[in-house]
Amino acid sequence: MNKEDTILVIDDELQIRRLLQISLSANGYKVIMAEDGKSGLREAATGLPNLILLDLGLPDQDGLSVLNALREWYTKPIIILSVRKSEEDIIAALDSGANDYLTKPFRPGELLARIRAAMRIGDIMEDDPVIITGDLIVDISKHTVHKNNKLIKLTNTEYSLLTLLAKNRGRVLTHQFLLKETWGRNYQEQTQYLRVFVAALRKKIEDNPNKPKYLQTESGIGYRFSE
Repeated sequence: MNKEDTILVIDDELQIRRLLQISLSANGYKVIMAEDGKSGLREAATGLPNLILLDLGLPDQDGLSVLNALREWYTKPIIILSVRKSEEDIIAALDSGANDYLTKPFRPGELLARIRAAMRIGDIMEDDPVIITGDLIVDISKHTVHKNNKLIKLTNTEYSLLTLLAKNRGRVLTHQFLLKETWGRNYQEQTQYLRVFVAALRKKIEDNPNKPKYLQTESGIGYRFSE
């Protein structure tokens, strides 16, 4: 963690803001607060935070509209904190560009862990030519994948799916997003494609495909590439 790391909290609940102010400050973060969408967008533009914690139930506008407005220019991590627990709400937020989603009430320790994970990957995005995670090396510039220094042979589709997940490591990618990016818009409902190819990838890159280390399933939502 950098001593200059700043987190913007956009939440209308005073109790939540106080809790986060205490918890985040105690862990060395500088904290900026906003209680509605309008002030949140202003603080994001002026304060240039390293990460944003965003509530979906804001008093002046829906949090998804704030998320969409932020993603027009803001490239750093955004974590959703919300009482909304439905699969549809979670998928909508992730598809709109959220890096992670945590439902209220949440455990401060878990939130801090997710913040650290999001910040670790914040600077390792799509222009990184080599992604190294444990014993797995994905070399985008050479179009190769190695595990334990051995070349892993992948089909073009397997490679495309793996690199998409690896470039966004730590972030949950929904079924619809993965299908659209890998196969096209006409395949966004064909979740069986994902199951087949993820299973094939796990057999090739995981030590134990039944207990995957890298390709984690987010039940009912999508997949996450873990460090």
